[in-house]
Amino acid sequence: MISDRKTLVAEARDSIQRGSKSFRFASRIFDRTTRERAWLLYAWCRACDDLADGQEMGHGMTLVTDPEARLETIRARTAAAYEGRPTGDPAFDGFGVVARECAIPRALAEDLIAGFALDAAGWQPRSEADLYLYCYHVAGAVGVMMALVMGVAPDDQVVLDRACDLGIAFQLSNIARDIGEDDAAGRCYVPIDWLVEKDMSPGEHMKPHLRPRLADLANRLAARAEIYEASGRAGAGALPFRSAWAVLAAAGIYGEIGREVARRGRSAWDRRVVISKPAKLAALVTAGWAAATASPDTATRPDRLWTRERH
Repeated sequence: MISDRKTLVAEARDSIQRGSKSFRFASRIFDRTTRERAWLLYAWCRACDDLADGQEMGHGMTLVTDPEARLETIRARTAAAYEGRPTGDPAFDGFGVVARECAIPRALAEDLIAGFALDAAGWQPRSEADLYLYCYHVAGAVGVMMALVMGVAPDDQVVLDRACDLGIAFQLSNIARDIGEDDAAGRCYVPIDWLVEKDMSPGEHMKPHLRPRLADLANRLAARAEIYEASGRAGAGALPFRSAWAVLAAAGIYGEIGREVARRGRSAWDRRVVISKPAKLAALVTAGWAAATASPDTATRPDRLWTRERH
């Protein structure tokens, strides 16, 4: 039996309170309906990620010995959610609710799951284009779903592309911040071509004597993140004020992660980059003004940006 919507929203609120301080902070700005839908979407993403990586609320990653079985569980529960069948997991039941309310295409959910499949296969990007494809699967697709949650029309591909860009920007910043943690888990999302360019062998990039070269690549990731962030910000004017405010606040907070990594240079991975509460409040104020003065951007999206396959 699927719980009622109120109960599912309460479960989702608990999930975001435990799993993401930054997104929880920004989500408070949404109107109530959008906020609840964003929580439901987040809870599903968090549950999928935890299942795939053997962790809890994004922490305590363990060695997964049955990755295909876990992926099949994610696929089966997501399919049941779309079909309105109980899954036994409130995060998936809640996703079924928001998917129906916001007409989220099943193909978008499958795109996100494909990102988990890449991780399960031990995949590493070889080229910069591969990097963007991965970022799309694990974050850009979520950006598109969030835009639908905020009321963007499914056929407004221009704004949906901007939302995708912002998701990619967030993921690029996360990759730059988490290079050390990913290495400890046996993963690397820095393109092989970039490592070879710096005469660094994959899997050896965290060695102390290579830190200056690695810092150069982290700066490159942060610079790419800023390009995609700028494109994402340009779409905020098409959103209702409170949604635009929340999106721009999130952009400021996540963007600061990449910028802080760049500022720290070779010491970026000595301790985890976190954004302080005063910095988040500053981003909130700046975003409010930007949202109040934003207007729909009719400028052409830069051709150099990687573009998703549209659904």
